[in-house]
Amino acid sequence: MAFDIEMIRKVYERMPAKIDAARNALKRPLTLAEKILYTHLDSEMPLTSYTRGNSYVDFRPDRVAMQDATAQMALLQFMQAGRPKVAVPSTVHCDHLITARKGASADLEFAQQESREVYDFLSSVSNKYGIGFWKPGAGIIHQVVLENYAFPGGMMIGTDSHTVNAGGLGMIAIGVGGADACDVMAGLPWELKMPKLIGVHLKGTLNGWASPKDVILKVAGLLTVKGGTDKIIEYFGSGAEHMSCTGKGTICNMGAEVGATTSTFSYDASMSRYLKATGRAEVAALADKIKTHLCGDPEVYQNPNLYFDEVIEIDLSTLEPHVNGPFTPDLATPISQLKTLAEKNQWPLKVEAGLIGSCTNSSYEDISRAVSLAKQVSE
Repeated sequence: MAFDIEMIRKVYERMPAKIDAARNALKRPLTLAEKILYTHLDSEMPLTSYTRGNSYVDFRPDRVAMQDATAQMALLQFMQAGRPKVAVPSTVHCDHLITARKGASADLEFAQQESREVYDFLSSVSNKYGIGFWKPGAGIIHQVVLENYAFPGGMMIGTDSHTVNAGGLGMIAIGVGGADACDVMAGLPWELKMPKLIGVHLKGTLNGWASPKDVILKVAGLLTVKGGTDKIIEYFGSGAEHMSCTGKGTICNMGAEVGATTSTFSYDASMSRYLKATGRAEVAALADKIKTHLCGDPEVYQNPNLYFDEVIEIDLSTLEPHVNGPFTPDLATPISQLKTLAEKNQWPLKVEAGLIGSCTNSSYEDISRAVSLAKQVSE
């Protein structure tokens, strides 16, 4: 089932003309990030070239997502706006107040008792103002968004740092605070400093135990935890086309670890397959009709140094599995060097416990790989 299909249809109907206008205004080819940003300018903003890293610009996101911990204040504020319904499609996802202690069933039951008042409030407010409500146990917010609401070329904000996961389906998706979410739900424009752009050229294909996650672990080692601040990371190249949609989502998800505003990929066959597999064939059909507008212009990818503020090139064919840490997520170590560096730096050599987190490993692709590894260890 495709949610908000009429909204998506309108976005796609207007996009080609808006992109042509932006290209004429800037007098040059556009990256994918620029296409999405400039087609979501507030109508009061002049169509001109905004300075990356300096100009503050008003945008009109297509939708809003909120998790249960941050949605409370956002909705309390929205209730004062005097609107009968939210101005854009919005959803609430009850996942953050569930604490992992004993196991899925027991933890869910405990959360439903402990946070009953919060859940009742969020449910009733959502019902009153036309907000989609995902009850406790219905899924992790950023994975639910990818599977149900994200669409190529769209723009969304969410009150969760891993909102950026939706970049795996070609969106500009940005984590924000509750006040920003309230403004957009109330029909106000949303302000953002025009981000700088980092282009990551992926060539070759992954092999062996290397996974999409190793791409962002490598990028974290190159950029550091501050290297993506106020920047959008745009991945492109033949290597990107060979990755699954959920693999792309994992890379975008972890862009938060380098401080990136968000990350994104161009629309391709893997995204089309994913949309169809998740019951959104109608969205895929609409995207296919304007697919040339859902990626950067060819000139951009042919000469990326002319259009991005920074360019990184990664050969996936030689990329090893990485381990990042200890102490900081930008200490990236290829697996072949881990033993030597651990002994040299006197890191603990014995693995005594492991935790598989659902923030990053929320797709079936990631979970199944983790399960496979855990089984091998146990055997």
